[in-house]
Amino acid sequence: MTAAGSATDLASLYRDLHAHPELAFQERRTARIVADRLRALGYETATEVGGTGVVGVLRNGDGPTALLRADMDGLPVRERTGLPYASTALGTDGGGDTVPVMHACGHDVHVTCLLGAAAELAAHRHTWRGTALLVFQPAEETGQGARAMVDDGLYDRFGRPAVVLGQHVAPLPAGVLGLHPGAAFAASDSLSVVLHGQGGHGSRPETTVDPVLMAAATVMRLQGIVSREVAGSSTAVLTVGALHAGTRGNIIADRAELLLSVRTFEPSVRERVLAAVERVVRAEAAASAAPRDPDITLTESFPSVFNDPGACSLVERAFTTALGPGRVVDPGPVTGSEDVGVLATAADAPCVYWLLGGADPHAFAHATDPEAVQHVVAGLPSNHSPHFAPVVEPTLATGVTALVRAARAWLPAPA
Repeated sequence: MTAAGSATDLASLYRDLHAHPELAFQERRTARIVADRLRALGYETATEVGGTGVVGVLRNGDGPTALLRADMDGLPVRERTGLPYASTALGTDGGGDTVPVMHACGHDVHVTCLLGAAAELAAHRHTWRGTALLVFQPAEETGQGARAMVDDGLYDRFGRPAVVLGQHVAPLPAGVLGLHPGAAFAASDSLSVVLHGQGGHGSRPETTVDPVLMAAATVMRLQGIVSREVAGSSTAVLTVGALHAGTRGNIIADRAELLLSVRTFEPSVRERVLAAVERVVRAEAAASAAPRDPDITLTESFPSVFNDPGACSLVERAFTTALGPGRVVDPGPVTGSEDVGVLATAADAPCVYWLLGGADPHAFAHATDPEAVQHVVAGLPSNHSPHFAPVVEPTLATGVTALVRAARAWLPAPA
């Protein structure tokens, strides 16, 4: 029998999780696996926290509590990696549609590494004291999971941590960690914009108000917000990720829907960009003589992740001691978003959240300077790509080591 937490066991677990992804708040199979493993390791284990979340608690004498977090949900993406353990899973999305599901963001890596860290902490509890609070969170991709767990009494039920720790796999070289103090991950706002037109026959456009033309003009004008209304010293990203309208080429539809994603770091920039989006959308609808005002709905929102500089310094020293010099880099602020900051804010605790390299190190063999490394990274499949496929090792081993060493930086040795 393979020992729980061994390299062979974790590799097998990872491939199984990768082949069986589940959408947000549907992570029931994953949650069962997590809970069974935690109980077998001796953790007090609770399920259905915030929906499908799992919490494991290992109390080991007096001392601080360190929270280690992993997210569990997959994405509605059809996998195209060609891996022998590629997902062929289907799920039902929030609209009731059947969709392909893939771990295109690496949450399977996160779950596997945290279970590996759980095994390490349990096996070596004679070397530390305090409490390890392991949080396996649902629904990160929708920005709702952390808030759901907090609202379900996470800290009232399991204690308030002294620090919130976690990691996210990314296309950096496997074996490398990326840690940036300060504003580390962007705030995220998702919006649905419905533009109302007046439908009719494609041969008589003069009797209609074309929402497709309205939408096209809106998309183009929205791209000017970041380039012309945000200072060069600030950062914002505005993406129109979807445009839905019409059913046939000779029918002018009566509505069009845009789905937008906005990423910012500074609250003032966020407010300015969101206000500009509303102004542009309403102005383009008015310019097109829309029969009614557009509907603008904020569908998802979560804050930026701020890494406490002092806590980062402590954890970085632990990483360097464990992995050696040159293995911890500063990737700068990341415009991707994460809801792990909700856990830290609700606990009034410092956050340390880092990137875990998951790309084949051989791809970087000839990258001898940071610019060359950036060039290689830009050519690799990124998170949310149907081709995203972290290498199993040394990704998992590094991720387990990082979580354990970060926790041990806060959980002191016995007196």
